[in-house]
Amino acid sequence: MIKEYRKKRGLTQEELAEKVNLSTRQLQRIEKNEHQTSIDTLLNIINTLNIPDEEIIKTFKAKKTTIPS
Repeated sequence: MIKEYRKKRGLTQEELAEKVNLSTRQLQRIEKNEHQTSIDTLLNIINTLNIPDEEIIKTFKAKKTTIPS
C-alpha cells in the first residue's frame, strides 16, 4: 500500500524517506514488509502520503492483521 501511494504522489523512495526522517533502506524494508515499524513512523508515512482511512482498513482486513491495543 505504501509503495503504491508513494508512486501515486510522484515521490521516489529517497524523497519520501527524507520527508518522514527515515533512511532509504529502512523505507525499502517497510514497503516490502521486511521490517516492522513503530506506530508513530507508520502514521507519519500515512499522513505524508495522505492515505485514506478506508484504504488502511481495507489493507488490514485483506491481511487479516490485528492492530495491537
